[in-house]
Amino acid sequence: MKARWLCRRQDLGDGESKGFSLTDDVSTQEVFVVRRGDELYAFVNRCPHTGVELNWQPDRFLDIGQRYIQCSVHGALFRLEDGMCLRGPCVGQRLRRLRLLLHGEDVYLAGEAAQAPDEHGGQQ
Repeated sequence: MKARWLCRRQDLGDGESKGFSLTDDVSTQEVFVVRRGDELYAFVNRCPHTGVELNWQPDRFLDIGQRYIQCSVHGALFRLEDGMCLRGPCVGQRLRRLRLLLHGEDVYLAGEAAQAPDEHGGQQ
């Protein structure tokens, strides 16, 4: 998969999240992006515990305090910076983090090898 345009940076306010369905000739991948301040984080929309989608309503991926990603099924909480599960049935597991590319105000999901390294935080 080549780099895919997702949105414009201003489409996401601070503390907001947005889901995307990316379809190609072979499959559909559900992903989401979260903005905190100037940082953008992207993940595959799949809980490592059961494989279900994380959002409890369209574009709602964060807990009530907008501090953590929260699974809609079991309430597991994941750190934004690296997707590490801090509370719930999948403690110690991670969401699959994806690499973003910024071109001006445009936000793109990087190509096929888009998994971000664990040690990097924020946008790529």
